[in-house]
Amino acid sequence: MIEINNLVKNYGSKFALDDISFKVAKGEIVGFLGPNGAGKSTTMNILTGYLSSTSGEAKVGGIDILENPNEAKKLIGFLPEQPPLYIDMTVEEYLNFVYDIKACKLKRDAHIEEVMKVTKIDDVRHRLIKNLSKGYRQRVGIAQALIGNPPVIIFDEPTVGLDPKQIIEIRTLIKKLGKNHTVILSSHILSEVQAVCDKIVVIDKGKLVANDTAENLSHNLSADHKLTVQIEGPTKEVKSLLEQIPQMVEVHLNRTIDKTIGEYELNAQEGCDIRREVFKRMAARNYPILLMRSSELTLEEIFLKLTTGDFYGNIDNGGAAR
Repeated sequence: MIEINNLVKNYGSKFALDDISFKVAKGEIVGFLGPNGAGKSTTMNILTGYLSSTSGEAKVGGIDILENPNEAKKLIGFLPEQPPLYIDMTVEEYLNFVYDIKACKLKRDAHIEEVMKVTKIDDVRHRLIKNLSKGYRQRVGIAQALIGNPPVIIFDEPTVGLDPKQIIEIRTLIKKLGKNHTVILSSHILSEVQAVCDKIVVIDKGKLVANDTAENLSHNLSADHKLTVQIEGPTKEVKSLLEQIPQMVEVHLNRTIDKTIGEYELNAQEGCDIRREVFKRMAARNYPILLMRSSELTLEEIFLKLTTGDFYGNIDNGGAAR
């Protein structure tokens, strides 16, 4: 549904986008991530027709946004970080106004009624937008993006400034929209992306650094030098045996299960596969290994490993990241 091919945007010698390519299939919800200044907003502005590229292609539904912007824009609903609302209008007046601007061909009353029902704003249709809560304003912003029933919806920070209940409501709405639309979600809230998205695209310094599911990224970036193990045996002795492995950096007892089984996080020197050594030492003492797996990375760790080459998740006793 969306196709980015060798997209470049430069300002003189500075490249905001440097030859990025990715695709978003019909019906996918894709999280679009990147540090500040990575080129995320530039990509979204090109996709929505607000900015031209230096070279490359950006296609929506097979239509090049640069060659035929009017036709391509008909396929896109866009919610910017600051929703484009006219606060002195009622909700229903505003959606009728958007309907006219988009020159929508669908039956007016039935379509606007459907959009209000989907976004759950039909109960505030006669209220002035300026009197609505931030959560309801965000819903109105989503509603305007849905006018015309575009197959592609692009959200830029849709839950910024909302309270936890409102965030859950907007996430649920986005997942529901993903059943009938292709969705791109740009957000700095990584847990939000992980909860909602089928796939994640990460850019850094104008370059594409990842394009996969969170599960695959975690698996591919995890290494055998970080393990989670469950071992049956006296925890003090097991921990001591594990710490004696020459390549071992740190052994942490996470929890005990039924008093006889310990779950341990093992951190060895990078590049060292300690699995065989762990097995040999436990087998020598007849301590069964009930579980052994590479420690999975959180989305925060994945993001920081891709964009900085390091992990954020190491927390010291004061609660600050090292």
